[in-house]
Amino acid sequence: MAEHVVIVGAGHAGGTLAIQLARAKDRFRITLIGEEPWPPYERPPLSKQFLMGEVALEKTFLRPETFYADKGIDLRLGTGVTAIDRDAKSLTLSDGETLTWDRLALCTGTRVREIPVVGRDLPGVHYIRTINDTQAIQAVAHEGAKVVIAGGGYIGLEAAAALRQMGCDVTVIEMMDRVMARAVAEPVSRFYEDEHRARGVKILLETGVAEIGGTDRATHVVDSHGHVHPADLVLVGVGVGPVVELAEAAGLAVDDGIVVDARARTSDPDIFAAGDCTRHPNAILGGDVRLESVQNAVDQARCIANELTGKGADYAEVPWFWSDQFDLKMQMAGLPEPHDQVVVRGTPSTRSFSVFYLRDGRVTGVNAINVGSDYVRGRKWIAEGRTVDPSRLADTEIPIKEV
Repeated sequence: MAEHVVIVGAGHAGGTLAIQLARAKDRFRITLIGEEPWPPYERPPLSKQFLMGEVALEKTFLRPETFYADKGIDLRLGTGVTAIDRDAKSLTLSDGETLTWDRLALCTGTRVREIPVVGRDLPGVHYIRTINDTQAIQAVAHEGAKVVIAGGGYIGLEAAAALRQMGCDVTVIEMMDRVMARAVAEPVSRFYEDEHRARGVKILLETGVAEIGGTDRATHVVDSHGHVHPADLVLVGVGVGPVVELAEAAGLAVDDGIVVDARARTSDPDIFAAGDCTRHPNAILGGDVRLESVQNAVDQARCIANELTGKGADYAEVPWFWSDQFDLKMQMAGLPEPHDQVVVRGTPSTRSFSVFYLRDGRVTGVNAINVGSDYVRGRKWIAEGRTVDPSRLADTEIPIKEV
């Protein structure tokens, strides 16, 4: 008899897991539950190509909507889960229905952190997390529209680049003394600040949002220095947090994420978790991490599928990420922190350079801007635990493969 696997969360992790398990033919009966009205889709285009209208809605879907019915996957969209009963191996849906399961996978992802200021609930204040969010922004982001973005991280800057190319007047307000400060070294931050400003994006550093003003909708933002910025659209990108309430209420171990082992198993052996909502061990990085990454969501989902099909192996992958802003592609691998040395390879003014992060001479991370070969080599070095000579690494006369 086929095992019933219920997957809670129809994002990248949940969708990938359902797709992987469907390949096992008659071994599993699969139910995939998602709160949104859309089948599993890619989120990265929401702040880039989809926002700019360069990618059609259907092109963001991991698989065509008909795929799930064709593969016998019971896809429940617009549906939430309110409770898990581990003893009865059942869960309660938002419509009151009860489902039983043999194995359960929690792929609940993250939710945006709201900005804690007066006016945050006004119409015209937007976040980018879902298709509906981006569609609402598109309806307002016409040529000449004044956009104020709170947060100079990846999402804020990607959206700033897209909206500026759409003809909007864009202002980015960032509390720290440089953009993307939590994720990249200072040379990368300063390069991106210069690139955005050269294209007309206003960037205000060491500045916070004090208030969002307006009566029926947001019309302006007051910054922490008292300056008023008119706004047709306010976009907030101040981070996300893991969705763990369901797991916590069920008595599963939670620590800034649902705690899983190297096989993506929670503290209940019949319950798994994958994606942005998990805290998991990574042998390559040498500790427990929670990653907000498409790569991690996909690889952890595959890890669960392998475990359920008897091909289990510990999850140990080098994290990788990317960010597209204007015509700049930044490819990242590893995690910079902690590091004790930063090596810049190339010259930022050429718009093609890399930054490597070292700890005791070992490569722990790389940011490669418009230079894919450095990214590929850096990712390999991280996986292998390689040490490098910083002076040779900085010398662009030496080919990267010979460093």
